[in-house]
Amino acid sequence: MSFADLGLSDELLRAVNESGYTEPTPIQASAIPSVLMMRDLIGIAQTGTGKTASFVLPMIDILAHGRSRARMPRSLILEPTRELAAQVAENFEKYGKYHKLSMALLIGGVSMTDQQKALEKGVDVLIATPGRLMDLFGRGKILLNGCSLLVIDEADRMLDMGFIPDIEEICTKLPKQRQTLLFSATMPPPIKKLADKFLTNPKNIEVARPASANTNIKQMLVKVGPRDKREALRMLLSRDEVTNAIIFCNRKTTVRELAKQLKREGYRAGEIHGDMDQPARLAELDLFKTGTVNILVASDVAARGLDIKGVSHVFNFDAPWHPDDYVHRIGRTGRAGATGTAYTLATDEDAENIANIEKLTGHRIERFTFDPKAKPAPRAADEADDDAPAGRKPRARRERAPREDAPRAEAPTRTDRKPAEPRRREPPRDDDGPDEGWNGPVPGFLGVSLG
Repeated sequence: MSFADLGLSDELLRAVNESGYTEPTPIQASAIPSVLMMRDLIGIAQTGTGKTASFVLPMIDILAHGRSRARMPRSLILEPTRELAAQVAENFEKYGKYHKLSMALLIGGVSMTDQQKALEKGVDVLIATPGRLMDLFGRGKILLNGCSLLVIDEADRMLDMGFIPDIEEICTKLPKQRQTLLFSATMPPPIKKLADKFLTNPKNIEVARPASANTNIKQMLVKVGPRDKREALRMLLSRDEVTNAIIFCNRKTTVRELAKQLKREGYRAGEIHGDMDQPARLAELDLFKTGTVNILVASDVAARGLDIKGVSHVFNFDAPWHPDDYVHRIGRTGRAGATGTAYTLATDEDAENIANIEKLTGHRIERFTFDPKAKPAPRAADEADDDAPAGRKPRARRERAPREDAPRAEAPTRTDRKPAEPRRREPPRDDDGPDEGWNGPVPGFLGVSLG
């Protein structure tokens, strides 16, 4: 099947072809015809399946007919985070370049005055996070009674972040006669309740078992002692062909400390976590996307939705506390048909978390045990640079002849290791939280014309 078989316009097919895509993914092939037929839809799809294009493409053709009016967007896409909202905006720019549609991005961290000006001109597509949308609606700066198409994206993430009450209120402000599309990686009871309440006779599309892990991803569980995680990570970075990698940690403090240590050891490492302001996070992501850094240490703020092509490896430095997070973390690799590798470093205390992950995914993760006493095989001097760990700066070696009269040095005793942190049964989530509080502008996507 090709995109031409889905009923899309010639202008849209031209933009898709110029973007390098020839065949739709399963979620796109199933969803696009139904959306074009104006049906409500529930799409259950894991990350990396092409979900965003499955609603962006038909929306562009649907909105090609009609005119926008001041303060009354014709369509609304709700996203849980700024990064996801910006990525959807990028998709509209890429695929809608031959359509004269207007778009605005309504997120925190951008001047509210500029956003109001964009809305005053009228927009065909409004992409928003719930917090900023509710803020402007409460100020009377936006009207939703002209919105005929609603997309609720990453619904399970919305649930995690506490946005479901806001979404329910937003739905009551929209016309009852509208088209509603809901996408989620999983379908927990609160999301099913939301769908039953606000969708009418929806078509259900499921391209993977809920919360299943991508079969293109080789998964390995590395059993380690609490004090051996960093040595195990070094070993894995050295032995595998790591083109680029995301390393996930449960705590923001761990992200900062681990990124700092990797940089000291010569790795090209960056970091992203919830304490960074928006411009700093975008800058780090750009460095990773362009290859300036090829190891990104992250908290779960980056686990969902970020579409970064070509990630070869994911490392769970900490086993995730919530099993859903495992699926979303490892989903950063093995995207769009590519293969990937995911390692999870687990101590004995992580046994319950691992069991919950395997119960959710229905897959037993292959195990091996890290031996801290094992030494890597010696390499010839001329192999040193070619075999250097991924992301590490090659370092010249000098061969020194030992002095015959020099005493043999004792092996140093390690004294710099810290005791393992006690495990917390119900730790707080390390994610974005509500979408207010960022300072500084987000580049692009405000009142952008797609013509």
